[in-house]
Amino acid sequence: MNYRQFRSLGLTLGAALIITGCGGLGKMNKYVENITYTIDPNPLIVQGDSVALNINGNFPGKYFYKKASVELVPTLTYSAGETPYKSAFFQGENAASNYTVIPYETGKSFNYNDKVAYQPSMETSELMLKIIGRQGSKEMEFDPVKLADGVITTPYLVMSDDKVLLGKDAFQRVTSHTEMATLNYLVNSSQVRSSELTDDDIKAMKAFLKMAAKDSTHMLKGVKIDAWASPEGELTLNEDLADDRAKSAMSWLKGELKRNKFKMADDEAFWTLTPRGEDWDGFKRAMEQSSIADKDLVLRVLQMYPDGTKREEEIKNMAATYDEIRDDILPALRRSEIALNYDIQGKTDAQLTAMAKDMPDSLNVEELLFAATLTNDMNEQLRIYKEVERIHPNDYRGANNVGYIYMMQNKLADAEAQFQKANSIQDNPVSTNNLGVVARLKGDRKKAAELYNKAMAAGPEVKYNLGIVNIQNGDYGAANSNMSGVNDFNSALAKLLGGDPAGAQRTLEQSNDKDTAMGHYLMAICGARQNNGDMVRNQLQMAVQKDASLADKARKDLEFRDFKDNLGI
Repeated sequence: MNYRQFRSLGLTLGAALIITGCGGLGKMNKYVENITYTIDPNPLIVQGDSVALNINGNFPGKYFYKKASVELVPTLTYSAGETPYKSAFFQGENAASNYTVIPYETGKSFNYNDKVAYQPSMETSELMLKIIGRQGSKEMEFDPVKLADGVITTPYLVMSDDKVLLGKDAFQRVTSHTEMATLNYLVNSSQVRSSELTDDDIKAMKAFLKMAAKDSTHMLKGVKIDAWASPEGELTLNEDLADDRAKSAMSWLKGELKRNKFKMADDEAFWTLTPRGEDWDGFKRAMEQSSIADKDLVLRVLQMYPDGTKREEEIKNMAATYDEIRDDILPALRRSEIALNYDIQGKTDAQLTAMAKDMPDSLNVEELLFAATLTNDMNEQLRIYKEVERIHPNDYRGANNVGYIYMMQNKLADAEAQFQKANSIQDNPVSTNNLGVVARLKGDRKKAAELYNKAMAAGPEVKYNLGIVNIQNGDYGAANSNMSGVNDFNSALAKLLGGDPAGAQRTLEQSNDKDTAMGHYLMAICGARQNNGDMVRNQLQMAVQKDASLADKARKDLEFRDFKDNLGI
């Protein structure tokens, strides 16, 4: 090659460099830092298993070459690789592509948003913007631009403290009961007839008193006696008659109590006597249930005449009907009703514990279920609940509670089978909630939420469990609502993620989690979000004292980015 040819080639290459370097892709790469970006949030934060990104950017005037186009690819880069967001494409005014046009003279703002699935490696990462410029057949990778540092992973601090529910017992140590008896009287009489004392209810009352006198578990509490007269004759006389009948019933029962050596027989507070006069209400009920031919006419009389004397007069005018009433209705209204109230003292804890071990079949279901609560030995609890399942196979609580113990023993599959069995016995909200816990622990949050919404009748624990799902789904408003009134780690976390670090701090301070390693760690994050450096240092030091591994986590945690040189650990 001669000098002239070499000189000509040099001029050609120089001209090409001027065209591409000064007026095209090279110049755009050189001034790529003039493009401005606002990142929201910054740093990025995982929410509902995704990392969302919003960019408000601006291409300045006289930057975008008219025949060029660019592809912007926001990319999270980390030691194990990288994850790109979707590409965004822009072009100059004279480019042949069909992208968003950026005027050369004025430039233009743009907005971009996308999200990618979170991976644990992203916790220590950088958000880089890769730019690929194109002009005709030419392509150039611009110098990448760093947009932000990594991803905040605070939502993943959520604790799996789902509330698994026991089928609760309805055991009552002391139960209240009533023994009933009725004494009937002849017309205008308050004398207790010997023939009345042979009735089955009176004999049952006497037998009960004889038994209770020998059984210390039966404690008599009081007697209530209601007495009536039939609605016939003079009103004042009937009122006095009802009073006398109440007293005669008391006199009879007092004699029986003394015969069985009950000391409270002479205690006035033990007795409540209520003479009720003429029993028109009982008369009406008896007429409604009778087969008396003119009963509808009699009932109309009762409705038409509120005065008792007028009612009686009108009814007596129906001579034949009144004869039936006198023989079939009125005798049963002349009475005293005796209600003897008593308590039964149940078995002691020691008795229940021994019987649950040696003779479980002798206990009722409530006693067995309660006996299981008297021990902290999980294996013994399991044994008792299996006995409930065997002896009372139609009660869902046995199967459910066996599943509960399996959950405590981390036997997830066995627990799930038991909860399903419990629901097959009786579809119930307690076991449905527990199946929701199983579903969430297996990673199926959608199914868990469906089950929780079905199980709300089981109690406030269900809403709390749904709150955990809300946190994982990134719905912090719903989480705060469902965890309202609870003071623990997760409810504090929900407040923090919902933008209320001061509220999160107050909740954590009132919780039993405040002195745990993670409680101190979360409190340190509350301090960081309130720009309280002393709080960050103090709480991190206490967290690391309880769990040394948190030191490395804190140094990488972007929650503490503004305090990284003064963490005190």
